[in-house]
Amino acid sequence: MQDEEVLAEFRASKALLEGHFLLSSGRHSAHYLQCARVLMDPMRASRLAAALAAKLPRDLRKDIAKVVSPAMGGVIIGHEMGRALGVEAMFVERPTGTFELRRGFALEPGDKVLMVEDVVTTGLSSREAIAAINDAGGEVIAAAALVDRSGGSIDLGVPFFPLIALNFPTYAADEVPPELAASEAVKPGSRAKS
Repeated sequence: MQDEEVLAEFRASKALLEGHFLLSSGRHSAHYLQCARVLMDPMRASRLAAALAAKLPRDLRKDIAKVVSPAMGGVIIGHEMGRALGVEAMFVERPTGTFELRRGFALEPGDKVLMVEDVVTTGLSSREAIAAINDAGGEVIAAAALVDRSGGSIDLGVPFFPLIALNFPTYAADEVPPELAASEAVKPGSRAKS
């Protein structure tokens, strides 16, 4: 799947938003990707996961025993990646602020794991999920995401495979351009505070 085809999927599902957004990273942007919208169509989610799985090197794909994603954003794409790779998928969540496996999910010692996210911006959630997976006995051998918004600066400590890299500018609070600052910032996504 080419970049334009991926963007067409986001546009068709109205998942590519424009306005003034305060991202979970604390940075401001004129663009926001609502991956939950692009993934709400099971056929679209399946197509995107298959395309993402195809980006993984063949020798890496054959080594993956489990897919683990961080809740909430990674749950659907993680499940679909498990389907695309023919392995079990599970997720880590933060009941007390730190990612952990729950709900009877467990890894066998040394399980080779692909950690899958929806969007990576700073990589903080990804690194926290990777640490939780390693603490649970798994070995994260690679990470994947639908979208890399890091501007190519991400280092997760393992090979990283995004379906698409989108480099919409983001700004620190004291760097927001006047035309963006003229409108109120909206906090989209699952970590929005009302």
